[in-house]
Amino acid sequence: KQWYQRRVAITAGKEVKPQKSKTRVTNTVLNMNITIELAGGAELLFGNQRKHEVTLPESDKQWTMATLLPWIRDNLLQERGELFMQGKSVRPGILVLVNDADWELAGELDYVIENKDNIMFISTLHGG
Repeated sequence: KQWYQRRVAITAGKEVKPQKSKTRVTNTVLNMNITIELAGGAELLFGNQRKHEVTLPESDKQWTMATLLPWIRDNLLQERGELFMQGKSVRPGILVLVNDADWELAGELDYVIENKDNIMFISTLHGG
């Protein structure tokens, strides 16, 4: 789809019909570099690797936590996805920090990912 900005001109007190501008407005989000960290046992689901430096691919939509979680599941998770995600969110018992703050303060699934964000998943579930 092409989106155009419209301009309204007022000439000599008369309104001129808006014309489509030839300036194309795009919403392409370029590659973003983020850090994903795992702790408290969550790293065991990701090949025992605690830190992942990733580049998110270009997208025509903004990257949010809602789009990042399935990407993590499909590209980084190595086993037992049911222990990481439940439905469209993380499983209860996994704390999520965005730039060292609880993701509930950032808007949870609606948080818009920014370049160089640090996202940490900490499992509070322990066997015994």
